[in-house]
Amino acid sequence: MSNFAFGLGVGSQSAAGQWLEVYYHAPLLNAPETLIQAVAEIVGYNGGNQTIELAESQLKALEVAFLSVDAEQQAELTEILEGTRQPLVVCILESDQQPQTTAEVYLKLSLLSHRLVKPHSLNLTGMFGLLPNVAWTSEGAVAVNELANRQLAARAQGRILEVFSVDKFPKMANYAVPEGIRIGDAARIRLGAYVGEGTTVMHEGFINFNAGTLGVSMVEGRISAGVVVGNGSDLGGGCSTMGTLSGGNNVVISVGENCLIGANAGLGLPLGDRCTVEAGLYVTGSSKVTLLDDHNQPVTVVKAAELAGKSDLLFRRNSQTGQIEVKTNQSAIELNAELHKHN
Repeated sequence: MSNFAFGLGVGSQSAAGQWLEVYYHAPLLNAPETLIQAVAEIVGYNGGNQTIELAESQLKALEVAFLSVDAEQQAELTEILEGTRQPLVVCILESDQQPQTTAEVYLKLSLLSHRLVKPHSLNLTGMFGLLPNVAWTSEGAVAVNELANRQLAARAQGRILEVFSVDKFPKMANYAVPEGIRIGDAARIRLGAYVGEGTTVMHEGFINFNAGTLGVSMVEGRISAGVVVGNGSDLGGGCSTMGTLSGGNNVVISVGENCLIGANAGLGLPLGDRCTVEAGLYVTGSSKVTLLDDHNQPVTVVKAAELAGKSDLLFRRNSQTGQIEVKTNQSAIELNAELHKHN
């Protein structure tokens, strides 16, 4: 049986039995066919995209099945889970279709945060309607309509149930911490973020879902939903990137390699490589910008969108006229052209 993704999860449900969240310790992309066949015989999987709730009594059989196909990590997971009273689920996705269940959405978000897939590579259509708004507390996920009674019960026992947030997304670090990263404040990175190896996210940095960094970066600003930052690029303190949910429409905002978005600057168009946006300058696709020649003389005025994806640009504001100017490093452009010749 072919498959796109597989996950054995443990999660939380409301009193009504609705899934609030699912934790996938070791999600798999393109799992071996032998593993899917072994699982199918135990859980009754017969193809397609399915979310199947498990009984704890099935874990031992799954452990044996995993060991029979040399899936030791999955077998270890079932052994740890034996005896749990928490809800269990197997999610098998034969193909990357629009998700139909909360468990499917959590599996796809986990694939991103485990760095098994890149941002914009998954079908997440309709995901918001499948993610319940949850109170994330010191005792885990709690249905919002059950929160008041849980808080009262905690007080009656001399405890305080601390509420960290009320949101559709949990923080990534409670579900996945990929290798080679540093995080100043884990609450500022949502599950579904892709945090590249070598990235440091400082306390004021933020990374949304289906967005992130592809390599070494210093993030002190905001990476909005859908925004991807290339290797070697830094986001200065308080800077902002415009996500598709924040007015970017269908334009995917991205930052190329070895770029710098200055402190308190903003970006609303895709950048190529080795670009700089001056501190405090917000550039959108509709911004009128003056192109400068090698002698800093104005050549023409264009919309910034016409420069989308181009490399070796410096965006700055003229401190006397207030106009946005763009200076091009011609020597760098010529060097790039030379390096990329194939003949």
